[in-house]
Amino acid sequence: MNIISRFVREQRRYTKNELKQLFLYDEQELKQFIKNLKSYGVLKVEKNSREQKELSDLVDDELFIAEEAIVDEDDLYVFTYVGVITVGSRILKIYPKYLRQAADPLPAMKQVLKVLGRYRESEAQVIEMYQTDGQNSCHILPVILYLLKDYYEYGVYNNSEDTVEINGEGEIFWEKTIDSCFPVIQNHQPFYLNYYTRHTAYDDMDYFKRLHECILTECSRQLHDAQLDELFDLVPVELSDAQLDDFGERDYILERILNELNMQFHTRRQTLLKTIHAYISQDRKLLDNEELGLSMYGTNAYHMVWEKVCADVFDNQLSMPLNRLKLSVPLAEKYDGTITLQDCIEKPVWETGGVEKHAKNTLRPDMIVVGQLDGADYFVILDAKYYFIQLEKDLELSGCPGVNDVTKQYLYEMAYQPFIREHDISIVKNCFIMPTERDEIQKKGVVSMSMLRRLGLGDIQVCLVPAGLMYQHYLAGTHMDVSGLFSTKL
Repeated sequence: MNIISRFVREQRRYTKNELKQLFLYDEQELKQFIKNLKSYGVLKVEKNSREQKELSDLVDDELFIAEEAIVDEDDLYVFTYVGVITVGSRILKIYPKYLRQAADPLPAMKQVLKVLGRYRESEAQVIEMYQTDGQNSCHILPVILYLLKDYYEYGVYNNSEDTVEINGEGEIFWEKTIDSCFPVIQNHQPFYLNYYTRHTAYDDMDYFKRLHECILTECSRQLHDAQLDELFDLVPVELSDAQLDDFGERDYILERILNELNMQFHTRRQTLLKTIHAYISQDRKLLDNEELGLSMYGTNAYHMVWEKVCADVFDNQLSMPLNRLKLSVPLAEKYDGTITLQDCIEKPVWETGGVEKHAKNTLRPDMIVVGQLDGADYFVILDAKYYFIQLEKDLELSGCPGVNDVTKQYLYEMAYQPFIREHDISIVKNCFIMPTERDEIQKKGVVSMSMLRRLGLGDIQVCLVPAGLMYQHYLAGTHMDVSGLFSTKL
């Protein structure tokens, strides 16, 4: 099989000829390729006008051609996805839009995939990834990755039998020994002449253990053949020479898995059996010669990943009880220490016939960080924006947050003014944070509105933060000092 593997950039405009050359398609094959990707919502089409030609990237608020519209020969194609997609024997490695300068996107993409893995590592998200999507297709790549990563962490599937013996060679079972054996007391210390031991025995010839080893080996080979093992930083797994057919017909294997599930109460084993069942039941390979075969690992909502990364790394305190905030003065008496900063924002009050009704929802900032710098308290309001802003002296403004985003940031600051004033907080900052491939924080500029300045509100800073450094902290579970965003004057 002739495998074509290519890097493409999210939200970059590609012409039809560029896609042909990248993926070595003829006209008819490319049409099917485009149709498949459009049906999954990972490829959008826009008209090729003179204005569009002058732009290399999609602006966040631009509109696409309606899906049912007729597609012209010169339309532009935009990938709205970050991750890996396999289509037949073609592999698309779609890296984030802020990566512009790197000659080789592989190192950055490997880190991005690790971030995606951590972001989606909960069991519910994993199961969601391998559910069929209504188009008679299973995303087999996430299933393969889950099986391999589960093996690296927990090893192969094992059914074990615990045995308890008297004076055996296993670990001493102290609870049973103390309850059932009489000690000899010497120098006020108990000594047991007999004791119970506990031993766990594993069945190396267990059907499901051997089946698991076979599937792991097959999954590893598929990733290697697709040239994806290096991209995902996975070590090859060679555990079995068996073929899946050696374990019986497919329906027989699936029935045995379901029977085993009914007898298992261990959460990890249940999840593993369900994943193995999904892998076998779909009867699909990662790569094939049919262009209808498609599998995806990633997201078309990478802005949510960026928001999560920023919230974790900057230690978002929006939901932290007020009595745990690092303030240099005691919490004002009017505030209950068990409520959060989110609870401090007032809710709309509706009134009719003299009766007030309070709305359930109110403003909700992305992030609030409270701390101290050089003896002074600071209160920082952050909004993580997954934009590629063009804010240069000699270029037209583009890729910036809209007026709704700007006014909301001002409203957040207004909402917290009483809290800030009552706790003598002297440093108040409001900031949009966006990713950059550079290695240092870049203070790009500010955004302001005169009518809100007149109310005593400060400008909103625009900071580009190193995505690679943010990801390092996120993957390690460590924090970054938010004061680096504002300690130097813009």
